[in-house]
Amino acid sequence: MTEVGVLGDPRAAQALVDYLRSQGIEARLLAAEDGYAVMVEDAQHHRGREEFERFVADPHNKRYLAASWQSGDAKVQFQYGGGGSLWRSFLSGAGPLTLSLLVVVSAIWVFWILGFDQLIFSWTHFFPSWDAMGEGQWWRLFTPSLIHFSAMHVIFNLLWWWYLGGRIERVRGTGTLLILLLVAGTLPNLAQFAFSGPNFGGLSGVVYALVGYCWISGRLDPRSPLALPPAYVGFLLLWLVMGFAGFMNMANAAHLGGLLVGMAQAVFDRRRQ
Repeated sequence: MTEVGVLGDPRAAQALVDYLRSQGIEARLLAAEDGYAVMVEDAQHHRGREEFERFVADPHNKRYLAASWQSGDAKVQFQYGGGGSLWRSFLSGAGPLTLSLLVVVSAIWVFWILGFDQLIFSWTHFFPSWDAMGEGQWWRLFTPSLIHFSAMHVIFNLLWWWYLGGRIERVRGTGTLLILLLVAGTLPNLAQFAFSGPNFGGLSGVVYALVGYCWISGRLDPRSPLALPPAYVGFLLLWLVMGFAGFMNMANAAHLGGLLVGMAQAVFDRRRQ
């Protein structure tokens, strides 16, 4: 299912779900960090999004109250995290691409700590020089994004990938996330190589692209389900600044490059809509 928006009031969210069902749109609620996510079937995403925007503009319209009465159940129903539903919430919070990359990066990290680090690095590191790029092995433009050098590094990146990538995939679709992954997993690597050489790795450039995409999407449309809380954006931008200030050893050029890629993609997608 695909998220069409988040509402803070559970009763309002349930009223919208009742109305969507009365219109033949399969919908349900999912507890989220910032409220209650309204989920609809993927094939009905556009209709669901239109109805969500209509509801936000006029939530007290009598058609929503009528739909709640017709449903025969005024009790708020949504899934809480906990037990088996926590696992279901994790899975429903991400699409196939989000989960696939999470599994791939996790598997690479497991083999890395089991002693295969030299072998993995030899096959995934960036080109040693600009001239070497003309010799083939083009996967090396992207594969540094898949390797990590510490547990904190991989956990930090994968949590943000799941949270932001999953949100983008639910709202914009797998195609949009794939474009962000490929572009932000490649161009920022070129920038980092030019800045500091070939010894770098991590999904951070892609994560910052997701941040930039969600940030600008929310700025262009404050009602967008991709809009991020200001505290999240502030924290990640502060992290970026601290890297350039020299407090930590980070792939700063990749971070900045990824952020710019995501921001540009958000503007492009907005103009295309």
